[in-house]
Amino acid sequence: MTLELGFVTQTTMHYTSAFPAAKAMEVEYVELLLDGHHERQTLDPEGVAAAADDHDIDTVVHLPFAFDIASPYEHVREGAIRELSATLEAASTFDARKAVVHATSNAWGPAWDSEPVADGVVDALDELQVVAEEFGIELCVENIPGEWFGLADFPRLFEATDVSMTFDTGHAYVEGYDAADQAEFIADHRDRISHVHVNDVRTQRDDHVPIGSGVLDFGTICADLEDATLSVEVFTPSYEYVGTSVNNLRRQVAALDDP
Repeated sequence: MTLELGFVTQTTMHYTSAFPAAKAMEVEYVELLLDGHHERQTLDPEGVAAAADDHDIDTVVHLPFAFDIASPYEHVREGAIRELSATLEAASTFDARKAVVHATSNAWGPAWDSEPVADGVVDALDELQVVAEEFGIELCVENIPGEWFGLADFPRLFEATDVSMTFDTGHAYVEGYDAADQAEFIADHRDRISHVHVNDVRTQRDDHVPIGSGVLDFGTICADLEDATLSVEVFTPSYEYVGTSVNNLRRQVAALDDP
């Protein structure tokens, strides 16, 4: 079992502080959210590469939110694919290992049947997978609750494409999967689950609270993972809370090898 730890930057976290924080936490990588001040046109790729190299920390990226990759409208869809492709190219300049993307669409529910939209999600991800491979990046598709493509639909995605998965623990809980259910899903699909967004929950909402402050047992959830990166994703501007989460997760992961 090789489980590497890292964390997702929040909108208030700049890469210039994230890499030193990661070094202090003794994690393997930083997952940069490429949105807001890290949007590709304002980001300094050479600066990111230098910071990562200076601190001996790898880089994963989270592609920007709110792009409608499966819009029923041709120009909207094509624009979303172009922008995400350009972001993948930018991420390749600082050797990002993986890129997280959402499996979703903003198509208006009352007007569109779910099946064509879900087909569009699959087609778009297949297209982005080709681009990611071109730039040497592993595309990892995240489960998003309450959208066109739920966790139960991922076997269809695995069948139709070669993408990897980002399994989000909090999102799965929102969809009704407790720790045991999540562990079962991971055991069934661990060959495709390369990346995990690790966040705790107190209610069946997208809380993203610090690890150990909610109801999820990550030892149970991660027991059948083999080789994966585990990103702590906590909605906080505080590296201290992120570090506490990393340490709590590290203890639970260590117990898998030494129960």
